[in-house]
Amino acid sequence: MIALILMGTIPASVICAAPEREDPSEDLSIGNSLADMLVAGETVISREQDRINDPKLGDKGLSGGALIERAREIYRATNGIDPASVDPASRHGRLLRAQMDAIIEVMDANQATINATGTGFKGFIPAVFARLVNEAFARRAKGEAEVKVTGPPDRIRNRKARPDAWEADVIKSKLLASNWLRDQAYSAAVETRGRPAFRVMVPQYYDQTCLACHGSPKGEVDITGYPKEGAKLDELGGVISIILYR
Repeated sequence: MIALILMGTIPASVICAAPEREDPSEDLSIGNSLADMLVAGETVISREQDRINDPKLGDKGLSGGALIERAREIYRATNGIDPASVDPASRHGRLLRAQMDAIIEVMDANQATINATGTGFKGFIPAVFARLVNEAFARRAKGEAEVKVTGPPDRIRNRKARPDAWEADVIKSKLLASNWLRDQAYSAAVETRGRPAFRVMVPQYYDQTCLACHGSPKGEVDITGYPKEGAKLDELGGVISIILYR
């Protein structure tokens, strides 16, 4: 109940307000924060795949309110603060709450799928969760911010997730470079769609759970119906791309 009150829907007029500052360090902090919240939600979905896909179990206990509470715990462990404590009047607070509301919306909208009995694999995997959350977030933050999960072109399965020209260049020249520090984000002020913007690229790497679908043997069809890419542990698998318009 508390989570639903703290993270109720923010009016579009508030979310779309012009940013009050253009501090690159603040923009980078906001970008990393949005990436951390998305990863927190993905982590919960990843950990719950066995339950989600259990054909005998009905209610999985993964309502929007329940999931956001667990995501907040993961975010808190990563950042040392409760995301709900970020000043709601600040740009950071507005966008973070819009994102948390998007997570709640997506989970509540997909309860029938998640809780279906008699069916094993539901297709509600972390990548699908992230795409739906990013789409819901875009509706709330329209004109101010966008979040997208992309990655190296040869690892993209959904055409909508293809990197744009700037993202593709950053992935190739920075994030895939042998001297790039693991987990280090790349950021830059760059005009996007004819508007000044600050962009953040946060790398994601394959862990053991990812390899069930993306690992070896290369070409073998995985549970989602796609051929495996033959990826290896700790390789760059995806990138959370954040655009903060100015």
